Amino acid sequence: MKTLVAYFSATGMTAKVAKKLAKVAGADLFEIIPKIPYTAADLDWRDRQSRSTLEMQDKTCRPEIARQVENIASYETVFVGFPIWWYREPSIIDTFIQSYDFRGKTVIPFATSGGSGIGTVAKNIQTLAPGADVKTGERLDDNVTEEHLQKWLDKGF
Repeated sequence: MKTLVAYFSATGMTAKVAKKLAKVAGADLFEIIPKIPYTAADLDWRDRQSRSTLEMQDKTCRPEIARQVENIASYETVFVGFPIWWYREPSIIDTFIQSYDFRGKTVIPFATSGGSGIGTVAKNIQTLAPGADVKTGERLDDNVTEEHLQKWLDKGF
């Protein structure tokens, strides 16, 4: 079974977790990079006019991604990682999900957050990926251990 860990990381926390997860799972790693990088001002959630705030207020917003996964069809399982923004996945994750056909694939979200849970992420992703088997996923701390990740993987999905 070929596995991919795809992730978007705004500040490096999710990247840290994704790299550990890919190592433990023996998976390929793909960074979801925005075509227009986010600046610190773009990520200021306290600013009602910041790019991230405006994107999250518009459920149809789909920020462009700089590059695509080669041969997504070869993967059976795709972990999708991201920071929690406004209690859900960032809009760029919606772009990623809608860019591919996930029918017949298992999609497992994982998120990093200072305190918010993973919430309705699986439901949102399932709507965007018809025919995929989207699992509930898990919120993981950036200091998660490889042992914890292995236990999570061993539980199965």
